[in-house]
Amino acid sequence: MKVLTFEIPTDEPESDGTLEWDSTTIVVVEVEARGEIGIGYTYGDASVGALIESKLAPLLDDHDPLAPPTTWMRMRAALRNVGQQGVGAMAISAVDIALWDLKAKLLGVPLADALPRFHDAVPVYGSGGFTSYSLEHLREQLRGWVDHGFSRVKIKVGRDPGADPERLDVAREAVGPNVELMVDANGAFDRMEALAWAQRYHEEWNVAWLEEPVSSEDLDGMAFVRDHGPPGLAIAAGEYAWDLADLARMARCVDVLQADVTRCGGITAFIRADGIARAHGIPLSAHCAPAASLHACCACESLVHLEYFHDHTRIESMLFEGVPVAHAGVLRPDPERSGLGLAVARAPA
Repeated sequence: MKVLTFEIPTDEPESDGTLEWDSTTIVVVEVEARGEIGIGYTYGDASVGALIESKLAPLLDDHDPLAPPTTWMRMRAALRNVGQQGVGAMAISAVDIALWDLKAKLLGVPLADALPRFHDAVPVYGSGGFTSYSLEHLREQLRGWVDHGFSRVKIKVGRDPGADPERLDVAREAVGPNVELMVDANGAFDRMEALAWAQRYHEEWNVAWLEEPVSSEDLDGMAFVRDHGPPGLAIAAGEYAWDLADLARMARCVDVLQADVTRCGGITAFIRADGIARAHGIPLSAHCAPAASLHACCACESLVHLEYFHDHTRIESMLFEGVPVAHAGVLRPDPERSGLGLAVARAPA
């Protein structure tokens, strides 16, 4: 196994409702067997790579490359006392993605075909719109996605609520009346603030999606906003679910369940999130990391769309060859490339 860690500066300082950052760290895992290399990754701290090397790499000495879920169970057990959530979940996710990529490459098929494929393509939405952007930058980014055929876009809100009405005016003007406008508060509000803003978002700007209106730790508050918010505004959350139990608890509180393949336990867990969503009668949306998520999304019956996140699309294009590119708001697996279709290109300049 090889573990590579890259810290890549953002193209400008970024912020959302509760966090500011100027770089993103990606931890990449390569697993080799029978002349093929499986690639997986997660977005987290460099400590994720150290944990992979110390606790998970030894488990691959005798793993069956055609049975990723078996190794997934062994990894979960190995982290029982270390911590299976947070850094542990991201470590497992990166290795699990690499193992599934390796299996499909050994079989000589795209990963979507090695999984129970439900979809040939996956709708995506443009995601960025950081609160640190100037109004002109916000307008330019959103307009760019619409010009490329995207029918959904998402911006960040909640850092300075007093500035959000002007930002939302610009966003709605940039995308026009027929593009779905989505907002993400990243847990910036308490439940009463969130409810008040939910009503304004929907009534004044026809916002159709409010993500993490309150902290994902406040499940009662999440359900309160969902139950009392305006009809037609979907409440979504789940990006900070670290395992299937987290996702099951969240599914009872939202209109749309989100899961992040690089956080929730990899592809082994992500495709089972589909069952959780189906059991609760709600759709599943994939959070970020589009190059790692695409094939797993094709395997989820309840999948509604995948987040085409600005930072991740930029980083993945820098690091990998074979990164899928959205056309007319859709991503499709390349039928000519096995596994995820990715190869490590080079270290970023």
